[in-house]
Amino acid sequence: LGGKAQFGGQRLWEMEVCALEAYGAASTLQEMLTIKSDDVFGRVKAYEAIVKGENIEKPGIPESFKVLVKEMQSLALNIEVLDENGNIIDIKTDEDERMRSVEDFGFSFGRGGVLDREELLTRGEDEEEGEEGEEGEGGEEGEDSEAVAEIREESW
Repeated sequence: LGGKAQFGGQRLWEMEVCALEAYGAASTLQEMLTIKSDDVFGRVKAYEAIVKGENIEKPGIPESFKVLVKEMQSLALNIEVLDENGNIIDIKTDEDERMRSVEDFGFSFGRGGVLDREELLTRGEDEEEGEEGEEGEGGEEGEDSEAVAEIREESW
């Protein structure tokens, strides 16, 4: 969000960061670069702590740092974030939790091309038949499979 009208924050440029660093305002600087910046979960926790009158917890990992790690990993660099004891910190992102396979997007590495509409529909039907066979239902088509077929046709 940008600007006061959209409840955005003020910009903190390099000169301001250096000035706060020179004055020894480490806590203020950490707060401005994490909770008040793009640490979404930390911001919510800080707000709850202020409302309840409790101490604010340690800030989380800013989204900008997660983006930097992902960009470095895209360059085939093995990045491990360590804590002060040398233990590896697992940085999870929303994208990691909802990983999708390439086939979900209609791509295939086998032939090196994009799957066409018929292939996607038949692949989905083959998977449904395989699931029904595993459950022991004998491959009968019920109302659910007809509804799925209708939804597939409408989506194209």
